[in-house]
Amino acid sequence: MRAGVFGSAWMSFLSTGSVAAAYPDELLSIEMYTKGRLKPGGVIDVGNVEHVKDLLDPVRYRQIATMGRKLVLAPTTTELSRLNPLPYLEATARNRGKARFDATGNIVTVDGKPWIGGNPFPEPTSALEMFAAHTLSWGRHDVSVYASKEYDLDPSGNLQYQYSSVWAEMSTVARTVINPKPYWSGEADKLRYQSVLFAEPADVRGTSFLSIWAYDQNQFPQLYGYVPAFKRVRSFPTNQRFEPLVAGAELYLSDAWAAGDPFLTWGNYQVVYRGPHLAAISGGWTSAHPNWEHTSHGGPKNNFFWDQAVELVPEVIVIEAVPMRYPRAPVSRKRVWFDARTLVPFQMVSYDRRGELFRHFDASFAYYDDGKARVMDGKLPYWSWATVHAYNVQTRRMTRIEQVREVSGGHTMRVDDPSVYDKYLTTSAMQRLGD
Repeated sequence: MRAGVFGSAWMSFLSTGSVAAAYPDELLSIEMYTKGRLKPGGVIDVGNVEHVKDLLDPVRYRQIATMGRKLVLAPTTTELSRLNPLPYLEATARNRGKARFDATGNIVTVDGKPWIGGNPFPEPTSALEMFAAHTLSWGRHDVSVYASKEYDLDPSGNLQYQYSSVWAEMSTVARTVINPKPYWSGEADKLRYQSVLFAEPADVRGTSFLSIWAYDQNQFPQLYGYVPAFKRVRSFPTNQRFEPLVAGAELYLSDAWAAGDPFLTWGNYQVVYRGPHLAAISGGWTSAHPNWEHTSHGGPKNNFFWDQAVELVPEVIVIEAVPMRYPRAPVSRKRVWFDARTLVPFQMVSYDRRGELFRHFDASFAYYDDGKARVMDGKLPYWSWATVHAYNVQTRRMTRIEQVREVSGGHTMRVDDPSVYDKYLTTSAMQRLGD
């Protein structure tokens, strides 16, 4: 399996800073691809979706054709530094060729140590290499705090639940920015600390969950929860990862970054498709709103889908995997769409035990510099996700999530801030924030 049509997209980036040389012009221009029927600035809707049906998954096609979803077209982004944080890309180049799998199936360096930073397999030769590499570093930053708002809608578009929350994650290995690096001293047996804290509404304020991931991907994460009404932290069974954390949500722990479980608890990884696709990979930030809040459209009440700008991704790789260590999982398999240039997943479809379409997950990403305003990550503009749809195909319920600047309680977006550990990622922090 090779990345790029003319050659390696990664080698093209190392040579020129762009991946354009790896692809023919018709895969870098939606206007050329559609022979002039569509172009940047246009809108994909029910009237013209047939022209790009082969660039959409079945669920998004159905949403556009029957539910009023629309997608705005943007030019294709070819600068890789606008599609991933630059320190992550630099570490990928610096550590190229230094990764392997050990006897337990985990990624290690050539001398058997935990991974040291960046993508260990920028030119993957298997589906497992792609999925394993992504699981090591979801957000491509050493530390991230995402302030977010969630809207849970019934099939009629009625808003049944609304939440504000804070999602925090910190890598303990493969660190590229914060010290000590590449490993946090005494913590190299772990992969990450990750937590979610609910700030609104009042009846769930202070509820939180903390996952501590072992580096060994054969092990389930430790999962702790805090509910203010009981005023104590308790352990939760961590192999039950297919239930919502709060009422009404269609997003599960297993869905996080399309790789919410240790990659060795899934199996039968295989590539099922390669080719061009439409995805919202760079223009998802709403700088015009002071809190970065997004607008929506479609569905019975014109509020079912985020407004999104998509672009022609010249090459995606779709990987299918099967849950191996979840005997009660409602999912029989999942398919995940990866951008072949960055190896970032942006879309997922899962199937129930009968093999029928079950749930659909698609995200938008952003380089937080739109020419009018910017959000800085140190010396560079911030790169991250912007919005998420989690849609249950069978019940027709929708969860919409957006990353915002700040939520109730003064919780704000942060990146590569070591103080996040004491504030969000310990059991004592859970109790303090809950009280």
